[in-house]
Amino acid sequence: MDVGDRLSFFAALYKVNEQPKVGMWLLYLTIVILSIIVFKLGFAKKLPLGKNIIIYTFLILGCTIFTFFGVFLPVAEGLVVAALILIIYKVRLNQSKKQKAEAK
Repeated sequence: MDVGDRLSFFAALYKVNEQPKVGMWLLYLTIVILSIIVFKLGFAKKLPLGKNIIIYTFLILGCTIFTFFGVFLPVAEGLVVAALILIIYKVRLNQSKKQKAEAK
């Protein structure tokens, strides 16, 4: 079994086994962007600028570890699914609020 056969979808897409430096950076950026999206959709609250800087700094640092796991495990794929679920939830929540406002 070849190493390329065991890569996750995004790791294979970015050809981490052929171009490790560029591939890992692309995988890292993908995981960071998806993590920020999931955080904003599901967990973020209005905070002062200083606290936001601290939170996003630790989020970005934590994504470094996720990137190493993401080569063989579906980390980015899980973040895509989480983002899609949260987007659907937010859309339905907004629709529900509009219907309640129209009913009043």
